[in-house]
Amino acid sequence: MPWLRPAKWVGTGAGVAGAVLVALNIGVTGYGFVLFLVSSLLWGAAGFAQRELSLVVLQGAFTAINLLGIYRWLMV
Repeated sequence: MPWLRPAKWVGTGAGVAGAVLVALNIGVTGYGFVLFLVSSLLWGAAGFAQRELSLVVLQGAFTAINLLGIYRWLMV
């Protein structure tokens, strides 16, 4: 699966960037959740491809939490 390695690195970068945006607390927190969502989706896909159920479940939970964060910070 040639897409797997780049997807994991992009997911890692998006997760780190999302954490920075949330930690800055300067009004861009909602966009941090968008980056967290990208990270969760990519890592969930990687877990699925590698048949790592624990990673899929974890990223599924993170996806739900990130969608809640996006709703609360960017839509309400």
